[in-house]
Amino acid sequence: MTFMRTSFTFALLAAATLGQGLDPAKLTQPPTDSWPTYNGDYSGRRFSPLSKVNASNVDSLSLAWVYRINTGGGFGGAIKATPLVVDGIMYFTIPDHVWAIDARTGREIWHHTWESKGGMHIGNRGVGISGNWLYFETPDCHLVSLNLTTGKERWRQQICDPDLMYYGSMAPVIIKNHVVIGVSGDDLDIPGYLESRDPETGDLQWHWNTSPKPGEPGSETWPNAEAMSHGGGMTWLSSTYDPEMKTIFFGTGNPQPVIAGKGRLGDNLYTESIVALDVDTGKLKWHFQPSPHDTHDWDAIQTTVLIDGTINGQPRKLVAQASRNGYFFVLDRTNGKNIVTSEFVKTNWAKGLDAKGQPVPNPAKEPQLDGALVSPNQGGAANWPPPSFSPATGLFYINATRAFSIYYIFDTDEKPEGWGGNDRGGWSESMLQAIDYKTGKIRWSHKWEGAGGRGGVLSTAGNLVFAGDPANNFVALNASTGEPLWHANLGNGISNGPISYELDGTQYLVVGAGDTMYGFAMLRK
Repeated sequence: MTFMRTSFTFALLAAATLGQGLDPAKLTQPPTDSWPTYNGDYSGRRFSPLSKVNASNVDSLSLAWVYRINTGGGFGGAIKATPLVVDGIMYFTIPDHVWAIDARTGREIWHHTWESKGGMHIGNRGVGISGNWLYFETPDCHLVSLNLTTGKERWRQQICDPDLMYYGSMAPVIIKNHVVIGVSGDDLDIPGYLESRDPETGDLQWHWNTSPKPGEPGSETWPNAEAMSHGGGMTWLSSTYDPEMKTIFFGTGNPQPVIAGKGRLGDNLYTESIVALDVDTGKLKWHFQPSPHDTHDWDAIQTTVLIDGTINGQPRKLVAQASRNGYFFVLDRTNGKNIVTSEFVKTNWAKGLDAKGQPVPNPAKEPQLDGALVSPNQGGAANWPPPSFSPATGLFYINATRAFSIYYIFDTDEKPEGWGGNDRGGWSESMLQAIDYKTGKIRWSHKWEGAGGRGGVLSTAGNLVFAGDPANNFVALNASTGEPLWHANLGNGISNGPISYELDGTQYLVVGAGDTMYGFAMLRK
């Protein structure tokens, strides 16, 4: 069942509008007729100011169009990319592939195929756009620029080494004259980093390592130079950005070896950290570490959400993260000082909080030869799918999981290799949590039937929250109360973050599930 205003002439006219490109001003504004960057705007809020679809009429939301990817080679990858919308055209990826489709009808305009020479094909988060140019990362470690109108390659630059088991999966973020990119890895023996590249040439502008060199600040949190040089800390997800501060914010991944921490005693900075860098120089401004000396694979790469709010009646510039370790953090984004630390699911791995608001690991919950029962599990209380923050309700929304695993240590050597251990899963439950950013308290919780529900979240000015549940439903809930109002079963679990935009007076809601992109709208009779 597909509703489309389709004609070949219309598709050509739509493609012709591409020459307008992306106005950079769109990146600092709440998304309305576009969704111009990974999180909608630089703040990471994933909040739409549109309200034509709202809590009073969402039960009339209908399927407008469907686009199923066709790679010609039978690749079965799920759409983990957040689609971008510019000038009525939607752009999205899976590994080695980029599509441009009509955002009104789902009709394909162009499809670019990258001939990969290797690399991990676990997923791709999407593209970045600047002017009339598109940027994406490849599994075999390239940053590629395409012409937005035609999908033709403009240039390519290598950004990592696939022979060392790096790969590219992040959606680039375009900030002024910077293309900010990160790297993904196999979690075995390599250090992470973040880079800025020139949007015209792809040349390197600056490079920031997630673990320091001997003598640098943070090196005291590692036992030696060798441990630092293999330290991990991948930069999996797109940064957020404060234009006034000229500062980017992002989270870093776990240290290595992943489970066995005996050979890397200390906090292991700057892995498992929320980091603030100067966008023009890549210099570190501050850091905060959600999981010091992590031994449970709890990457702190979850989206850092910028909130201009009030604390104790005073206006504050804040940054918030619902971290994989089960804790919700609110920091002053001017200096990284902790304001709120709270559990957004029940955990058992920490003894309490230190003076900086960081959890203090409980040694009894470290991986053991005979096992240690730990919550959350390795998948975490949250993972990479993005959260949302609504300035209308003051609530931070996250698809969360409470789960237990038994963590085992295998390699007890002084210098363990590989992971050195693993976990065995157990009981779990999933829910959508609405968190008061001022206090960290759960305002409402909607428990899903079954476990899973890892999809991203979108909130709107229509007092709605959209998310996926474990039963493959795309669900709309009342943003103030958590009451379910509408759902559509998509046959596969939500595999990306929903978006919303308005074209020709119609508000669309778009989400990916498996290999298919779905567009919903209030269809005119």
